[in-house]
Amino acid sequence: MNDEHKINLYAAADALMEALQEVGISYLFCNLGSDHPSMIEALAKAKVEGKELPKAIICPHESVALSAAQGYTMLSGQAQGVIIHTDVGTQNLGGAVHNAFRARVPVFIFAGETPFTMDGELPGSRNSYVNYLQNVYDQRGILRSYVKWESDIRTGKNVKQLIYRAMQMAQSDPAGPVYLTGAREVLEENVEKLPDSWGEWAPIEPSSIPIWGLDEIVRALLEARNPLVITSYLGRMTKAVPQLVEFCEKLAIPVVEQIPTYVNFPRDHSLHLGYDPNPFIPEADVIIAIDSDVPWVTTQVQPKNDCKVYYIDLDPIKEEIPLWHIPAIKNYRADAYASLLQLNDALAKSDINEEQVQERYLRLAKHHDKQREAWKQEAQVDGYTISPEWLTACLRKVVDDETIILDETITNTMTVAKHLPRSKEGTMFTSGGTSLGWNGGAAIGMKLADSTKTVVALTGDGSYLFSVPSSVHWMSRRYQAPFLTVIYNNEGWNATKLNLLKRYPEGMAKQTDSYWVNFDQSADLAKIAEAAGGAYAMMVTDPRELPEVLQQAMNEVKNGKSAVVDVRLAKISNQKDY
Repeated sequence: MNDEHKINLYAAADALMEALQEVGISYLFCNLGSDHPSMIEALAKAKVEGKELPKAIICPHESVALSAAQGYTMLSGQAQGVIIHTDVGTQNLGGAVHNAFRARVPVFIFAGETPFTMDGELPGSRNSYVNYLQNVYDQRGILRSYVKWESDIRTGKNVKQLIYRAMQMAQSDPAGPVYLTGAREVLEENVEKLPDSWGEWAPIEPSSIPIWGLDEIVRALLEARNPLVITSYLGRMTKAVPQLVEFCEKLAIPVVEQIPTYVNFPRDHSLHLGYDPNPFIPEADVIIAIDSDVPWVTTQVQPKNDCKVYYIDLDPIKEEIPLWHIPAIKNYRADAYASLLQLNDALAKSDINEEQVQERYLRLAKHHDKQREAWKQEAQVDGYTISPEWLTACLRKVVDDETIILDETITNTMTVAKHLPRSKEGTMFTSGGTSLGWNGGAAIGMKLADSTKTVVALTGDGSYLFSVPSSVHWMSRRYQAPFLTVIYNNEGWNATKLNLLKRYPEGMAKQTDSYWVNFDQSADLAKIAEAAGGAYAMMVTDPRELPEVLQQAMNEVKNGKSAVVDVRLAKISNQKDY
């Protein structure tokens, strides 16, 4: 028997799979190829031997695989794995890796490399024409700007060390995806059985505000008349949310969620003042920006000159963004939960002007109530057209406080936030980045992370198409991960249109209603899911029928079947621009 056909009793691939189990990965979202024979063999041997390894989930598209891993991790807190095929599979991750990177979500990504021998010199040598065409100069460079760490397995003898190092990096804040590659020759290398030493590779412990900085912030807050907290992703650690509530209640500090990725503060709380910081920033004398990449856009609003801005973040100067600036008198590289524990402890020992705090609380509570009443007036039926506000209000009646909401509606995100308020931490998520198509894969990942939860994905028609719904719903049925998708369908890319109107409010595009964004030759989007995964599929155009259809769709999901409701809103453009 030649070397090519020898069956290794314990190969580097076996050690790799063992290491993934040791670091706590439960699922490997896989799109397998010619680079993975030894890994498939390792899974098969483990199955025969009754050996516990991460479960392989077949993913017909790589971006869905990564979105699923991200969704699982966001809900559970435990990083998951993705296995893809050489350079082509790596490129097919597309914008999903941007989302995981910007959202600071740890994910382990493995891709094979083209075999580095041609004439059978080693087991795993090239045996197909694709092994030549997939040979590129710098495969890892494809993802280098989007991962915290990348490396290549050079020898099977230290494969576990590389897995441990990858996961140590992925889970150390600021967390993020990591990327490891390995050629077939290395993965098929015979190695001695390697011990489990993952316990020695601890990630970095959370950092906190230095004591002198803590004293300065507390003094500033005690003297402030109009303090303000702005946050976007503090809720990634659910235990930080009650700490933020305690902190804000001590001093009656209002909270604005700027483009929230999670539930960061209960949205029915009197100190929650919505999602637009611009009206509050000009009057603020102290701003605590905590866990927010862009607390405000400087071309839209600026704090007054004597406002004290304190920036608390795992990466307060955004080292991975080439051009970035928010004026702050102090930037603290610190964990939000640890920082709030410090601040609450310091405030408990401080002399607080309770009369001033009470007056401010009552004033802010009135503002909160007035704001919510204005939002309520928006969610009314108007004729025979379904508005995003009415759709979201109808959704509110079919979900409960435990329902997991994924929002990728983009131009309707603020509508969803206003009219589908979430008050419990860990019940609302967005992608954390700017690449579309996250919602379907993420919904599957979250359902796998907790099968007891009802998962609802809200998406625009553009982001639905980007999500590769055929792959998503094939996976949903195969792995018994049902969820409800509701499409906010305005038949086009409204974000592109709105951005143009900011720059050319009276331009020729506006005058002629020509934007090159409309999908006026509309598809029956829900039927894609029905064909690929047997989903319950409905289209709704009449606002009076909407509540009943949404309830029926939710019933289908609770009975174990995915559902897609394509809700037709007003079109963004009526002009045929082709």
